[in-house]
Amino acid sequence: MLRKTRRAPKTGRFKLPARLRTLLGDGRAVAAVEFALVAAPYFALLFAIIEAGLIFFTQEVLQNATNDTARLIMTGQAQSSGMTAQQFLQDVCTDGVPLITCANLNVNVQTFPSFNAITQVNPLTSGNFNTSSLSYSLGGPGDIVMVQVFYQLPVMASLLNFSFATMNGNYRLLQATAVFRNEPY
Repeated sequence: MLRKTRRAPKTGRFKLPARLRTLLGDGRAVAAVEFALVAAPYFALLFAIIEAGLIFFTQEVLQNATNDTARLIMTGQAQSSGMTAQQFLQDVCTDGVPLITCANLNVNVQTFPSFNAITQVNPLTSGNFNTSSLSYSLGGPGDIVMVQVFYQLPVMASLLNFSFATMNGNYRLLQATAVFRNEPY
């Protein structure tokens, strides 16, 4: 003997449109629905990985360019040629092309009486870059010198409320530092 199954009574509160019921009943649409659910986080994560890689690569390029150009100070070539801060930054920029934009570079060169006396400059004030704290003193033979090069890297727009920006205007401040004693040139 066959039994009849009871159905739940229809309340009429919520009815799916016929086309949507057909789509949900079709097994081929499952992949499209699943992709729609994970697409935004997937692409946000992919974008964040690419941008983080670009930031790390630009930081490494900036550090290498700073080290190469700081060598001109250490060997006395910058002092004997009268190299200005702009010329110094131009050399850094030339070594960092195409990742570094020259307009976003700043330099701070200071001399110190000992390695223990070294203090780094923080040019950020309330998220804005403040150039008034920067100086350019190349020192003489045997002086201890610290070279800081700052680069304001534009970062892409944030996705899912996540951003690599550390400054106002959607910029990230990168810093490269070289500390050395000038050679007796």
